[in-house]
Amino acid sequence: MTDPASHPSPGAPLLSLRGVNKSFGAVQVLRDVDLDVYLGQVTALVGDNGAGKSTLIKGVAGIHAFDGGEFLFEGHPVKVTGPKQANDLGIEVVYQDLALCDNLDVVHNMFLGREMKRGITLDETTMEQRARETLSGLSVRTLKSVRQTVASLSGGQRQTVAIARAVLWNSKLVILDEPTAALGVAQTEQVLALVRRLADKGLAVILISHNMNDVFQVADNIAALYLGQMAAQVKAADVSHGQVVELITAGRSGDLGIQKAVVTA
Repeated sequence: MTDPASHPSPGAPLLSLRGVNKSFGAVQVLRDVDLDVYLGQVTALVGDNGAGKSTLIKGVAGIHAFDGGEFLFEGHPVKVTGPKQANDLGIEVVYQDLALCDNLDVVHNMFLGREMKRGITLDETTMEQRARETLSGLSVRTLKSVRQTVASLSGGQRQTVAIARAVLWNSKLVILDEPTAALGVAQTEQVLALVRRLADKGLAVILISHNMNDVFQVADNIAALYLGQMAAQVKAADVSHGQVVELITAGRSGDLGIQKAVVTA
């Protein structure tokens, strides 16, 4: 668990969702969800399968526009209806499949779709320099060369490249979807250390994870979804592993979480 004393109290949230809803046909996937995400902090988004985590993140990323509610970014209301609008705000998502091309090297993967050009040719020198600077700034030392093909990299190294690509574009919020799901113990530790460094460098991070050990190792606060509702968003230091599991599986833990409606005669 992170030491709360090492991270100052946050100011206004970078991202603030208030009462957002999303339905697909007759199925309401998100119901009046609130979420706050702060610069310099890791917010763990947890929930069982079908709780609405992916839909919530895709709404933030502009893939599925929310049906209603407020979307505030840097204190201002915004309407994000497509991924480009989210990217322009500084929102980047690293999905579980990473979307890397095995036949390309690290540099070309980091600039995939956003290649830099000098005239009609690719500006290989500048792209390589920026790739090196980004990886160095994240204290990544596990790559032998930025000209290695992705096919030659381990799972942890691939995840590192995908995360570095996300922070290359002056991003403010980085969303990581199960970044350690397919990794071994040593590679998981490397990726979690990188996640923590992102926040320590001042970025806001949303970490989606089913692994409570990972969550408590790097998260500053935890947002638990239950059947499309936000059961609670709490400081990681204020709750136990068991309480978070109860929020995920039942929507409440003691006085914390979704309260039962009071039925009057």
